[in-house]
Amino acid sequence: MARATIIGSGPNGLSAAVALARGGYEVQVLEAADTIGGGLRTTASTLPGFVHDVCAAVLPSALTSPFFQAFGLADRVEWIHPDISYAHPLDDGRAGIAWRDIERTAAGLGVDERAWLALLRPLSTHVEGVVDFTGNQMLRVPRNPLTALRFALRMLDQGTPLATRTFRTDEAAALIAGVLAHPPTPLPTLAGAAAGLLLAAEGHADGWMYPRGGAQSIADSLVADLEAHGGAVESGRHIVDLAALDWGDPDRGDVLLLDTSPKLMLTHPDIPARYARAIRNFRYGPGAAKVDFALDGPIPWSNPEVGLAPTVHIGGTRAEVWASENDVARGRINDRPYALTVQPSIFDPTRAPEGKAVLWAYIHVPHGSDFDATEVITRQVERFAPGFRDLILAHHSVPASSREAINPSEIGGDILGGAFTIPQAIRRPVLSTAPWRTPMRGVYLASASTPPGPGVNGMAGWHAARTALKDAGHRATLDDLFG
Repeated sequence: MARATIIGSGPNGLSAAVALARGGYEVQVLEAADTIGGGLRTTASTLPGFVHDVCAAVLPSALTSPFFQAFGLADRVEWIHPDISYAHPLDDGRAGIAWRDIERTAAGLGVDERAWLALLRPLSTHVEGVVDFTGNQMLRVPRNPLTALRFALRMLDQGTPLATRTFRTDEAAALIAGVLAHPPTPLPTLAGAAAGLLLAAEGHADGWMYPRGGAQSIADSLVADLEAHGGAVESGRHIVDLAALDWGDPDRGDVLLLDTSPKLMLTHPDIPARYARAIRNFRYGPGAAKVDFALDGPIPWSNPEVGLAPTVHIGGTRAEVWASENDVARGRINDRPYALTVQPSIFDPTRAPEGKAVLWAYIHVPHGSDFDATEVITRQVERFAPGFRDLILAHHSVPASSREAINPSEIGGDILGGAFTIPQAIRRPVLSTAPWRTPMRGVYLASASTPPGPGVNGMAGWHAARTALKDAGHRATLDDLFG
């Protein structure tokens, strides 16, 4: 039996492992940390009984992912489907509320009702086409060209200064700005618009759901399927030199897949000079400074509807959000930064003791920054929820400079696997119709540094595994493996 060795047990490493094990390979996954899951890990990082996600928390792309649909993730993990996908509080108790029901959302935006529907209804109604266009390798003709065209036109509208003309109310302008600010890019930019519009469309399609008990449950379900098909995961194996790794013999069909930063490939003894240059030129983006809070009770938002939204974008008006993200691009941290926050315990009692709560929050910071975001996040939440500070029982801060020690793939605290720009979306990490295949025989890259990029969707791992199976002469479709 051919052997597959996979480095990294994040969502892409585990999706590749499952696919290869089902495809007939003897699979071993090597994980650097003592616990499995990579960005899917869930820990008690503050106080006993308070459960926090290490990286991924709310996962709008998980159930729209073709890989996870074939895998049956919706039935393997218990999901929470809130009525509100995300909220954006403003001063004086105002807020933009993105309900899963797009009509309800638009009706709450006053004079911007028609503009919101015009922007997002064609995308949310055809979200499968949007996922196909954005969630696969980009150098191909889209299967749904009309949806792809609609998406591209809206990218141009929201990714340029034209965006200021779309909405007239502060609520609608801030609501879209908050979701477009998810990737750490200057605003407005096409890259931010591409990522944000997909997320916004998913918010009005299946909604922004999250797994009960934490993201770890997804990793656990993948490992269970892997083990059921003869595979295994070994934790505490930090591979820093491929030359010292005995991963098998490519002459008999053995393969090596890397759910890691592309930098690890530079340690391969047979890497061609041209490919090595491309990997060295691959850029990493701003980092994430994250803080987990254990709270003595629910957050007292000035606008009660914000308390019904697991995901809350904090940053004030569109102008403030743009200023914050543009400061990061210039190497600065704004005094009132955009903060991406999640309050999972409002619908998931497993996350905190009875009557208590947790908050997951991060801001974008310059690459490799050692900035502790605890105080600025506390001030920003307090701005829209007076009394928040008094609820804090404990907190756990992880600056961007420390993230690489927790997950070696997060270079300089970059949680997206590389700078999120349009050129690097196409050249990720090299310009190729099959960027998961490397010039080294039997070696494949299966991380978020390959298309479709970041997000808990397992697609980069699936594309890498499918490429490996195809190179070995095996038919490789999701129906073949899971049908």
